[in-house]
Amino acid sequence: MKHIFLLLFVIVANDPLAEDKPTDLQIKEINNGIFLHTSFKQIEGYGLVDSNGLIVLDGNQAYIIDTPWSEHDTETLVNWINEQGYDLKASISTHWHEDRTAGIAILNSKSIPTYTSKLTNDILVRNGKPTATNIFYSDEFSLQNGQLEVFFPGAGHTEDNLVVWLPKTKTLFGGCLVRSLDWNGLGYIGDASVENWADSIRKIKSKYSSTITVVPGHGNAGNIKILDHTIKLAENASSKSTQPIAKASAD
Repeated sequence: MKHIFLLLFVIVANDPLAEDKPTDLQIKEINNGIFLHTSFKQIEGYGLVDSNGLIVLDGNQAYIIDTPWSEHDTETLVNWINEQGYDLKASISTHWHEDRTAGIAILNSKSIPTYTSKLTNDILVRNGKPTATNIFYSDEFSLQNGQLEVFFPGAGHTEDNLVVWLPKTKTLFGGCLVRSLDWNGLGYIGDASVENWADSIRKIKSKYSSTITVVPGHGNAGNIKILDHTIKLAENASSKSTQPIAKASAD
């Protein structure tokens, strides 16, 4: 498979917290007409963390799933799309966190349509963040005649997390709701509904049982085993959170 990179980079290590990761935006083709864009940020307690999004092509038209982690990288991504001769038609953000929405204001300033769910929009407003120019209200939404199918399976990583299904290639963009096989935990859960996470993944697995490729919000892409891995992590975390605190011995 042909791989296209924005610049020449060191290959990303399997460990999502590896110190030798590059820090500039990466772009590579992972399937016919699907490009993975990966940006990086130093996160306290986690180190240098990668964040994945997609560029999906329909002929000469391009769609972004989740913006990079900064406005600078979003500018770089838009420039790359333009340099390839693609017409950037829209972006969609899969939840309200910065690793999904940091570039919304940049895209808005360029009159590129941006999309979020009503729930995501409401949370962005509450947090004083830039909002999308287009809002959808239902649990299912599609762009480009169904070539990008958006689905809200329920809460998990956040209360508003979405996934995007690409039926042509049977690729599922799970965003931060799904955890790469590289990860042994759920990551940041400050806005999570841990108790609902596993059930939300089960809905995804049932709805998209023909999935070939799963792209997580962080870490390496894989196959449908990523969903089973995430269910196990969520169940373990939920079990721990509901265990009663042991009383001190009276001895």
